[in-house]
Amino acid sequence: MGLIKIFSGSEILALGLKQKLEAIDLNVVVKDNIQSARLGGFGNADLAVELFIQERDYGKAHPIIEEFRMSL
Repeated sequence: MGLIKIFSGSEILALGLKQKLEAIDLNVVVKDNIQSARLGGFGNADLAVELFIQERDYGKAHPIIEEFRMSL
């Protein structure tokens, strides 16, 4: 089992979803390409924050993810 991407978008939305998932005791991995690009010396205007969870946790996370998406 590995990590699966569950979200890609703005930093604000990613942090909101991350907080909801952590509230049900799921570990979330954040890949922030915006900060990586800034630290590397070049900009990145894309919506480049991604969230990942363990595949085995997807069943528990799915209702939270869907509720979040429907609220956008």
